[in-house]
Amino acid sequence: MIAFILDAAQKSGLFDVIHVSTESLIVRKAVESLGVSIDFMRPLELADDHTPIMPVMKYVTEKYVSQGKMFDQVWLLMACAPLVDSVDLQKGAELFDQSGGKNPVLAISEYPAPIEWAFTRSSDGHITPLQPGMFAVRSQDIEKKYFDTGSFSIFPFQNVMDSDGAGSDKGFIGYIIEKGKAIDIDGEADWILAEAMFKSLPNIFI
Repeated sequence: MIAFILDAAQKSGLFDVIHVSTESLIVRKAVESLGVSIDFMRPLELADDHTPIMPVMKYVTEKYVSQGKMFDQVWLLMACAPLVDSVDLQKGAELFDQSGGKNPVLAISEYPAPIEWAFTRSSDGHITPLQPGMFAVRSQDIEKKYFDTGSFSIFPFQNVMDSDGAGSDKGFIGYIIEKGKAIDIDGEADWILAEAMFKSLPNIFI
């Protein structure tokens, strides 16, 4: 799956360095078979299921700085977003430049239904509206809301270097990805959906 986003990154022509952060020798072998070298491995203390992504990005950036490599931008490309292509990355870069390179950019997509219609569900199946009465408001009369697609983000170099802990979710500019491409693969059902969308891409996103 990682081959798709690596291919998009290479075709975009945007990057001086493409690095895959991993602690796995299996992943390293697979990535290097695709023509992408891994300059250093991720330390095990940053490779558990609870470490936020920003400390990993900061580690990678600082590691390159220690090798004498400096960057204007630091990108995060997620392996679990195979429908993002080189054009998305190029348009994201354009949006970043339009902000003067001072604001991070986050790939987002529109929620498929108004979040004002959301319910919670108890263990016995009963549902409770989070905003009672909003069901009576037409969807076209409700402001659109967006979510993080888990596909890519762009940061000014200094934002990463100055980050603390998990970082911040403030100050981003949103690059909108079409709903059908905003598939974050976490399980088999996501994979099946992504395959179906991939087969339809030439006809849908033109």
